[in-house]
Amino acid sequence: MKTLKFGGTSLANAEKFIQVSSIIIKKFKNDQVSIVLSAPATITNKLEKSIKKCIKKIKNPVDELIYIKNFFLKLIKDIHKSYNQYPLETIYKKINKKFHKLHDIFDKIKLLKKCNQNIQAQIISTGEIISVILMKELLKTKGYSITEINPITSIVATNDYLNAIVKIEKSKKIFKKINISKKNIILMPGFIAGNQAGELVLLGRNGSDYSAAVLSVCMNSEVCEIWTDVNGIYTVDPNIILTAKIISEITYREASALSWLGAKVIHPFSIKPLKSNNIPCIIKNTNNPNYPGTIIRNKKIDRSSVVQGITYIKKIVLIKIFGTKNFNINNITYKILQCLSSNNIITYLFNNSIAENTVSFYIKKNFLIITQKKIENTLQLELDKKLLKPIFTLKGFSIISIIGSNIKKYYSSILKKICLIVQSFNTKIFSISQNVPDISLSIVLKDKKIIPIIEKIHNLIIHNIKLINIFLIGVGGVGKELLKIFSNQYYILEKKSIQLNINLIANSKNYILNKNTIDLNTWENRLNQSKKFFNLDKVLTFPKKYGLINPILIDCTASQNISNQYSYILKSGFHIITANKKSNASIFSKYLQVRETAKIYKKKFFYETHVGAGLPIIHNLKNLLDSGDKLIKFQGILSGSMSYIFGQLDHGNTLSESVQKAQKLGFTEPNPKDDLIGTDVARKLLILAREAGYKLELSDIKVEKILPDSFKEIRNKKIFLSKLKKLNNLFFEKVKKAKNEKKVLRFIGTIEKNGACSVTIHAVKKNSPLYHIKNGENIFVFYTKYYNPIPLILRGYGAGNIVTASGIFSDLLRIIL
Repeated sequence: MKTLKFGGTSLANAEKFIQVSSIIIKKFKNDQVSIVLSAPATITNKLEKSIKKCIKKIKNPVDELIYIKNFFLKLIKDIHKSYNQYPLETIYKKINKKFHKLHDIFDKIKLLKKCNQNIQAQIISTGEIISVILMKELLKTKGYSITEINPITSIVATNDYLNAIVKIEKSKKIFKKINISKKNIILMPGFIAGNQAGELVLLGRNGSDYSAAVLSVCMNSEVCEIWTDVNGIYTVDPNIILTAKIISEITYREASALSWLGAKVIHPFSIKPLKSNNIPCIIKNTNNPNYPGTIIRNKKIDRSSVVQGITYIKKIVLIKIFGTKNFNINNITYKILQCLSSNNIITYLFNNSIAENTVSFYIKKNFLIITQKKIENTLQLELDKKLLKPIFTLKGFSIISIIGSNIKKYYSSILKKICLIVQSFNTKIFSISQNVPDISLSIVLKDKKIIPIIEKIHNLIIHNIKLINIFLIGVGGVGKELLKIFSNQYYILEKKSIQLNINLIANSKNYILNKNTIDLNTWENRLNQSKKFFNLDKVLTFPKKYGLINPILIDCTASQNISNQYSYILKSGFHIITANKKSNASIFSKYLQVRETAKIYKKKFFYETHVGAGLPIIHNLKNLLDSGDKLIKFQGILSGSMSYIFGQLDHGNTLSESVQKAQKLGFTEPNPKDDLIGTDVARKLLILAREAGYKLELSDIKVEKILPDSFKEIRNKKIFLSKLKKLNNLFFEKVKKAKNEKKVLRFIGTIEKNGACSVTIHAVKKNSPLYHIKNGENIFVFYTKYYNPIPLILRGYGAGNIVTASGIFSDLLRIIL
């Protein structure tokens, strides 16, 4: 025996009814089936609204009833078009009789201006009863015999007309007396049961799931199938989060938690009878019947995922009851729980705080008035005696819940991620609770931004996606190459569950922003057309406005102004990756301040490209020092442009020719004078010395002059290159002298054991590691406690836009990974 329940969306029209009949017949060929049917989609809601409108005299309910009646009449006519033997007249008479009775009931409601719950139950169960009438005749038309079960006489429930609880054992005894042929398909309307007096009662909204669970137990079914319009249970509501995933298997305990905490998975009361009788439940899709769906069962599931699903409840209200100093709130806690239970008021996150002497819980907003009234009536004596303060309520909250069997083990790490996400939206968590111990974690926060927060939690925890938000300032040569790397590496990173979003691209004047990601195929045109003047303060507020949890500012400028604000940027929640050497080469107190700020705010501050472009110089030096090594001496060629220029001098080129070639190849700064005065090398040397622990200023670095003082005032690049020719002979003689000594000239940075730093033109012998360095190569020679007398040597291209961009990308990977 299998029990199948078909929901309202599965019975929304004639085509769906016929589709469901085919599924029933296919299942029946293999095993006997018992079927529970809901009302077609929206019918129950319309009947409920009709009652409210009738009482309030907002609208004549006859119009609503005519609409519902016409819906069913059209449905049977459409079925008849496909099956001309379908007994149209017989069904029409039954529907007509049913609606004639409804009209009489509504006339009485109109007259009395009220509708008792027993009458309300009779009205809103109409859809389920008609569904069975239609399906019964359709299956009979197809040649099958039907046994129809009347739930009013067969399923015994409590006296609550709208939210009755089934008495399983009593119902089982009744079913044992029912004689059902194994050749028959069993049909029963969902949502309906009967009380001890034989009156129709309802099992709560969406109670057809509950009916199916009860029928499964009473018929000793081996499985209960819930057929709906989705492929199964999802990790989150797929209507709001497009990246929701199907859950193939889930425990009853997890499914129950999801249901109680807001997910439209299965009626919460359905779980207990199925679980108690060890009947697995499968959630199936009527539109995709061959899809395996989601199976719910008792069996412990061996899986690596920590979290099974995320659910939420919007528009909830906090109710808080305060005891006075002379009254212990524990004295009335049971009284409150009994009041809530007897009135079928569903609460969330119930909490009895001894420290605060309070009882608090959350309810759905539409239950506020009735809940407040019932609680006040229950506690009237205590309120009159001033033992309790007036009942406190606060609206506008939502609950987000994370469900999974492994949550207890990873509670701290999950909560840390959730807090990070909520904080990124500039929102606060109002309350944290484990509503269902061991398998759930719930947070309460304001309704605002609830869906984007859920999406971020889902991506970070379910998909384990690492979200990276890039704010790029500076799109010269290096910035452009970096964007090319981003474009090329995007899908490679995506396969590693890393989502790279470019949220800002800016130059010195304008910027473009996008809360999702900027299209890297069109960014240049958009930036050129942008009329937004760059404003750092506005940019720094962007992550909290849109909940960007991992913003990284990448500075590809040479701006002193930007580098001066690094501490402010770090405080605003950004990591920083910089190719701008001015921050690390500024005054020592500023150098320390940035690092201290990064440490306090737990942000990364990376600057690998400051010394060796794409070469991992700083990272390796730090690793050495962290392992207990100590720098004894350093020598190196730290400038790719000067490496190229001095290499050209080796080949007999003049100084001016060598500089012009280096400029054409992109090795030099925009104005080559900046390379030749040695300041760039001095900055790099200063950064290395500081990393080694020396407290130095830029003025402490001794730089040998290449250019005479007369060159200082020259700002025009063309004039500078023209005047540079005057130094050709001087350098020709220097090169000639070095050659005669079997040496070559190199522009070398040195750090001595005592921390003395110098940048000099030096003639080196052939056995020196620096001898062969030219054509833009850099070399870094570290003599340390561990690497001595043979030094640690790092060598490679240290100049050029591509290698610098790759160095920045390497820093980015260090933050991500």
